[in-house]
Amino acid sequence: MATKTQFRLKGKSRDSYMELVLDFPLASIKSDEHLAEAQRTIDRLLARESLDAGAETYLDALSDLVGSYEDEHHDIAPASDGDMLRHLMDAKGVSQLQLSRDTGLPKSSISEVLSGRKNFSRQMIRKLAEYFRVDIGVLASNI
Repeated sequence: MATKTQFRLKGKSRDSYMELVLDFPLASIKSDEHLAEAQRTIDRLLARESLDAGAETYLDALSDLVGSYEDEHHDIAPASDGDMLRHLMDAKGVSQLQLSRDTGLPKSSISEVLSGRKNFSRQMIRKLAEYFRVDIGVLASNI
């Protein structure tokens, strides 16, 4: 027998959700102008110190609508190998020298990837994925 799950906002959470819906209705985004207004609404919500359950529910729904529109109308090219490596290094707070020491990869190879003169090799992908603890597919998207 299937169970029925009910979702309801109550009290102040319901009030804040409805206030947001009245201010900027949740509907499929139809144009870049509509997208820009949706993004401004998201920015205003994210700038708040805290959100109640109603505002969080609204923000999740609006974010999904923005994501759907962007997926359909604004393709984002995959990051280059150099951009991906730079991001991972920044996130972990490691230098080229430290990365070379920790992974055994030549510093020159790391520099060439960062400068865009070289792409990841399969060996680099394996070592970097293990070092940064990311799925190999994250680094192999350009192969």
